[in-house]
Amino acid sequence: MGEKKANRELPERKKEFKTTVDGAVVNRVYTADDLGKDRQGDIALPGEYPYTRHIMPGGYRTRLWTMRQYAGFATVEETNNRYKYLYAQGQTGFSVAFHLPTQEGYDSDHPLSAGEVGRCGVAIDSLEDMERLWEGIPLAEVSTSMTINATAPILLAMYAAAAQKQGADISCLRGTVQNDILKEYIARNTYIFGPAPSMRLVTDLCVYCAQYMPQWNSISISGYHMREAGATAAQEAGFTIANGIAYVQAMIDRGMSVDSFAPRFSFFFAAYTNLLEEVAKFRALRRIWARIMKERFGAKDPKSMMLRYHVQTDGFTLTGQQPLNNIVRVTLQALAAVMGGCQSLHTNSFDEALALPSEEAVQVALRTQQIIAHESGVTDTVDPLGGSYYVEWLTDRIEDGAMRYINEIDKMGGALKAIEKGYIQREIAASAYNYQREVDSGEQLIVGVNRFTTGGEPAPKLLEVGPEVEQRQISRLSRLKRERDNQKVGEVLNRVRVAARGDGNIMPALIDAVKAYATVGEISDALRVVFGEYRETGIL
Repeated sequence: MGEKKANRELPERKKEFKTTVDGAVVNRVYTADDLGKDRQGDIALPGEYPYTRHIMPGGYRTRLWTMRQYAGFATVEETNNRYKYLYAQGQTGFSVAFHLPTQEGYDSDHPLSAGEVGRCGVAIDSLEDMERLWEGIPLAEVSTSMTINATAPILLAMYAAAAQKQGADISCLRGTVQNDILKEYIARNTYIFGPAPSMRLVTDLCVYCAQYMPQWNSISISGYHMREAGATAAQEAGFTIANGIAYVQAMIDRGMSVDSFAPRFSFFFAAYTNLLEEVAKFRALRRIWARIMKERFGAKDPKSMMLRYHVQTDGFTLTGQQPLNNIVRVTLQALAAVMGGCQSLHTNSFDEALALPSEEAVQVALRTQQIIAHESGVTDTVDPLGGSYYVEWLTDRIEDGAMRYINEIDKMGGALKAIEKGYIQREIAASAYNYQREVDSGEQLIVGVNRFTTGGEPAPKLLEVGPEVEQRQISRLSRLKRERDNQKVGEVLNRVRVAARGDGNIMPALIDAVKAYATVGEISDALRVVFGEYRETGIL
C-alpha cells in the first residue's frame, strides 16, 4: 500500500509547458530521439563551420568577452567622468549612448530638442563635443561602440577626426558603429531620410571603413530593438538575419567583393531571462549566418561566415516594482549571453526601469559580468550546454522558425520590401499583443508585478538630469557658432549637398564638414535638402 502511494505520479504544475519561441509544447524530458539524425553534422566543434558551438575553438578559455557598458548622459564632461569611473572598475570597452536630438539630426538649440538635451544619452553637437567626450582617453588604445544610426556617418566622421587630433592613425581604430537603419523603420523610429538614401549612407560608411578603417566594425545589425518591441526569439533571429542579407546584397551591388567587407559586419542581440532558449538562439544564429554567407553569397573567408555579436541584457524585462529583483534577471540574461558565446556584453543596471543608471547600479551591473567571468566556472569550457538534448532541440527549433521568416521575406523581395509592406512590423506587433495578453491574464508570471507583489517598497536613489544641463549645452553651442570660421562652414556644407546629389562616397565630404566644426544639425539639414525627410505610412 505504502509502495503504491510512493510511486503514484504527482500532477504537474501546469497543463502544458510551452516555449516562448513559438508556443511549441515542451516535453517532460528530451533524449537523442528528439534530435534529427540528419542534423548531427550541424553541431560540429567550436571554431568549425557552421560555428554552432562558437566561432573560436578556445572560446573564453583564450579570451573573455568585452565588457562594454552602454553609457551617456547630460554633457560630455559628466559622461567622460562616468567612462573613467567604469574603466577604473574594470570595464574593457566603451559604448556611447547619444541623446535623441543627436540621433535625429538636430542640434541642442533646435526647438524640437527642448526637454531632450542630455536625457537618455550624451549631447553631441559638434567635433568639439566629441573631442571633450574622449579627453584623457587615448582612442588609439581603446575599443568604442557608438549606438547611432540615421546620423552614423556624421558621428563616425567626428570620432575619426577626434582620434586624429589625438595623433591616432584611423586605420588602427577599433570599435563598432551601429549604422543599422532598417531596424529603425521596424522598431525604433529614429530615422531621418527615406529607406533608399538611408541605405546609400549605410553603404557609404561601410565602404569607407573597408578601405580606410579595416579594424572598425562598420555595422552592427540589430535584433535587440525588435525584441524590445515584442519580437519572439525566432523573430529576432529571422528578421535580423534578413536585414543582414539586405546589407550584404547592397554592398555587393556597390561592386564590393563579399570577403572585403563581411568580416567587419557584426550583430547586436537581446538576452532575455529564459536562459536555455536564449542560449539556443545564439547557437542557431551562428549556424544560419554561416550557411547564408557560404551558400548564398559564396564567401570564401571563414571570417565572413562567423557571426560576431554584442549582447545587451533586456531592458524590457526590468520592472519598476521591487527593482532589486532586476539584478537576478540581469544575471540570468548575462549567463545566457555568455553560455551562448557572445563577443561583447552590456549588463543593464537594476534601476533602469526608473531612470538612467546610477553609479551604484552600474557598478553592480559590471560586477555581475565579472563574477560570471571569474567565479561561475561557465567560462572554463566552450559551449557548456552543447549536447544537451533539450538545448540542441531548441537550437533546431529556433533555426527552423527563423528560416521560415527569412524565406517569407525573400519571397517578398527582401527586407526592404517586407518593411515597406509592414510585414515585419505586423508580425512583431502580434507577438507583443500576445505577450501582454498573457501577462495580463497571469499566464505569464512576472515576479513582483502580477505575482508575489508587495507594497510600499522604498524607491532607490536615482540619477537625475536637471534643466541646467540643456542651458549649458546651448551656451556652448552658441559660442562655437560665433567663434568658428563660418565662411568655411558654408563651403563645406555646400560640398556635403553636392556629394549627396552625386553617386560618389559621401564620407570625405562629411569628414571635411566636421573638421570645420559644422554641427550635427547643420550637416543633417544639408542632407535633408537633398534627401527630404521620411514620414511613416500606417501599417495596420
